[in-house]
Amino acid sequence: MTGGRFYKMTGSGNDFVCLDAREHLLAEWPTDRIRAVCDRRRGVGADGVVHLAVEPDGAIAMVYFNADGSRAEMCGNAALCVTRLAAHLGLAPSHRIELATDSGRLESRCVGPGWAAELRFPAVEAPVPIALNPGAGERRIFQGTVGVPHTVVLVDDVEAAPVEPRGRALRFGPEFAPAGTNVNFVGPIRSEDAVWALRTYERGVEAETLACGTGTVATALALAAAGLTDLPVRLRSGSGCVYSVSGRLEGTRATDVWLCGEGRLVFTGQFA
Repeated sequence: MTGGRFYKMTGSGNDFVCLDAREHLLAEWPTDRIRAVCDRRRGVGADGVVHLAVEPDGAIAMVYFNADGSRAEMCGNAALCVTRLAAHLGLAPSHRIELATDSGRLESRCVGPGWAAELRFPAVEAPVPIALNPGAGERRIFQGTVGVPHTVVLVDDVEAAPVEPRGRALRFGPEFAPAGTNVNFVGPIRSEDAVWALRTYERGVEAETLACGTGTVATALALAAAGLTDLPVRLRSGSGCVYSVSGRLEGTRATDVWLCGEGRLVFTGQFA
């Protein structure tokens, strides 16, 4: 195992240890090391580890691991962080970056002088209602895949939603076996900066996280396809940060979908 620098980043409260391939090889990061680094008591502490490298065609290859060491196809907040970090390190131009992820290639870009970034998703089917009985305080349940599987639960009061017990039950439910699902609880709010609030139980972290980028997109598209909101729409995450999701819908098919959110560098560290 080698040392090397790392970059601690946050995407609206969803935090990551980011690794530059010029100093870290993927082979040096087995499951146990990822788990140790993500440990919030004995490690750096993070929801996941992200490895980024420049491909021969200039694209930024992004490999994402959950805190439990499992490799995931995609993470929206990690992609926003990688966008800002790649520009910060001079690995790619800030106005247009191509990200090569396990779920395909995506376009991203930095927004303004701060830490905002935008991520464009390929055409995707919006999550649709499923025949699963809602629990107490739940109105409707939707299911779909936006990078990774997402269940969207529309609730009366998102602050009162039992995110961890209910989220865990759905995440490991037989309906979603064997891969499981992320679970997003969404409800209406009265706020100047957003009209919906979102809380997420994240697969691989196995707990509530403060934000989820792909979950935010999945939720926005589910609500829009069901006629419950218009696009663009602003949603407030569990951290209090606000995302914007835009796009075009024809039935349940969404195109030109953009997620705008935070990709902020918190600090740079050095492994011993």
